[in-house]
Amino acid sequence: MGAKEEVKVLESCLVMPGEETPTHGLWLSPLDLVLAGRGHTPAVYFYRFVSGSTGDFFDVAKLKAAMAKALVAFYPLAGRLRVDDSGRTEIDCAGQGVLFVVAHSDFAADDFNDCQPSPELRKLFVPHIDGSSGIVFGVQVTFLKCGGVALGTALHHVAADGVSAFHFFQTWSAFSRNNGENVTTTLDLPCHDRTLLRARCPPVVHPDSLDVFYPFKINPCEPLGPIINKIFAISDDQVDALKRACGGVSTFCAVTTHVWRCLCAARQLPSDTTTRLTFTANVRGRMRPPLPAHYFGNAIIWLTSAGKVHDVASPSKEMMASVASRIRGTIRRMDEEVVHSAIDYLEQQETGNKPAPPSGNSLSKTELRVVSWLGMPVYDADFGWGKPLMMLRAVVPRAGVVFLMDGGRGDGSVHILICMETAILTDFQRLLYAPV
Repeated sequence: MGAKEEVKVLESCLVMPGEETPTHGLWLSPLDLVLAGRGHTPAVYFYRFVSGSTGDFFDVAKLKAAMAKALVAFYPLAGRLRVDDSGRTEIDCAGQGVLFVVAHSDFAADDFNDCQPSPELRKLFVPHIDGSSGIVFGVQVTFLKCGGVALGTALHHVAADGVSAFHFFQTWSAFSRNNGENVTTTLDLPCHDRTLLRARCPPVVHPDSLDVFYPFKINPCEPLGPIINKIFAISDDQVDALKRACGGVSTFCAVTTHVWRCLCAARQLPSDTTTRLTFTANVRGRMRPPLPAHYFGNAIIWLTSAGKVHDVASPSKEMMASVASRIRGTIRRMDEEVVHSAIDYLEQQETGNKPAPPSGNSLSKTELRVVSWLGMPVYDADFGWGKPLMMLRAVVPRAGVVFLMDGGRGDGSVHILICMETAILTDFQRLLYAPV
């Protein structure tokens, strides 16, 4: 891949909601504010040209019209980030618009058959958003030499988690696919009441909850050498073998256990060292009553499990099953009290008013952080010309961070997107694909 000059910007504009929308400052919950310093999540969808759609394929006017319709319900995405009079971050909802960029590239879709996330991929296909602009969301439609399209998106994490983001992409693409017809129903409409995740008064953090909930902390350090982003494909047969070896746990628990043990072994951590796993958990169904099905915002907390390297990295199936059971037990312990304690803890820390974390690009070598997109409608973004050939996060910036995604074929396979030190890539790959 070349430099940014390989993509020529043809148009840059703002798309506003197609109808009048509420005008107000949207209060953000502690689960939103903890992500205020994270910036925009970069993702790229690749689409192969559909024969017979000349002149219509990814018609820009059609995409803009569909987005304008979708933004009526998802109006916070057209707002701007600002700080209120008390110093708390909020979204100013006044229909200011979504950044919409149209570009052209001499690359072809086939150039990305074995595409890997990288800073270059982000520079090429994800719209650049100046942090001082307050823009919440931007897209870039890049027409490729072969006729295909790269659709890059940049959504500020303070506005939405993965569940909410994919809900919007489903709605936007459905409007486009159905030529602007009303495709939403009452159940599909997003809920923007973030006070549902307000801290208690007074805040109370239950001591036992800190054994399950992990305060969102990034203490980045410099990696031991260059880092690389890599996607590993795990077949459905290998997933099944991992689940059996781990005692019949879920795909998430089995794959996470295996990645954790492989990373510890590849990094050659001392056997008596404590290693920590942190991972995201959706709280929507753990509240009483549960949050609305389409709550729009951030409804995730970080859970944690720790152990000695000699246990986590053990090759025995018995120990694999024990580690997987420990992860499963952590998930099961996430009840309403743990969620409330997490919210109260974050509110007390006033996370939304703290400066962004330091800029090192590696977690501690003893830490693994896993974000699960398993089961999410990642490949449902069909704008009327077929589902994407590939979808991926454009770049993972820190070593020790992993994203899990469905393989895209509906067969139970999994894609593991990991950022790691280049020096351990060969050993990690050998361990990952070794029989269990």
